[in-house]
Amino acid sequence: MSQDLIAAIQRRLKALRYYHLNVDGKEGPGTRSAVVQFKVAHGLRARPYIGDLTLAAIMSADAKMAPAPAASGSDPAWLVEAKRLINTRERPGAANNPVIMDWADGLDQWYPGDDVPWCGLFVAHCMAAGAPDEPQNFNRLGAREWLKFGADVPVSVGAIAVFWRTHPTRSWNGHVGFVVGGDATALHILGGNQSDSVNVTRIARSRLLGCRGPEGWRGDQTLRVVTTGSLSQNEA
Repeated sequence: MSQDLIAAIQRRLKALRYYHLNVDGKEGPGTRSAVVQFKVAHGLRARPYIGDLTLAAIMSADAKMAPAPAASGSDPAWLVEAKRLINTRERPGAANNPVIMDWADGLDQWYPGDDVPWCGLFVAHCMAAGAPDEPQNFNRLGAREWLKFGADVPVSVGAIAVFWRTHPTRSWNGHVGFVVGGDATALHILGGNQSDSVNVTRIARSRLLGCRGPEGWRGDQTLRVVTTGSLSQNEA
């Protein structure tokens, strides 16, 4: 399949809200996932292969739109995408997980390999999928850089939470992820590069530097316990 045709498919799936990455003509995991979601919605066999029947359905004027992002009071669209990626893991050694590398490709983001901390890349991908019109004009790979995103918001479900690592002021090290719950001493964070995978872990509230969200967005501030266990000590 030619690059021009893949780009046309991406463009059409983006208009139908199944595809959220850059139109680049590359048939990566993001494109394949969008094709599968489209097929499920149209009663076709759920596999990423694009045959004549699938192509005709995608380009048809009768193609169905994907459901709109979650309404206020439920999970925002970026958190839906984050939850879908739970258990995504980096590859050991010189190998790279193509799913993680595809996030960078879809964002036109330089990224050498998944041995480089990718919590910021994970958040960038999810926010591009769920809030594509919100600018990300900063170093997205830097966790603390996410304090420049959007607007300051209260601690709430779906908020981007930025934490310090090593030292709150004398280090640039940090971690970033999404608030999904909390308890008296910790926030429960769905993030990437937490023990080398996407999962939910407990991070001390005392390490929080701030929470961010898209302009005008406010999430549910009622936090529920969603995980237990010891506090995370190092998210690299």
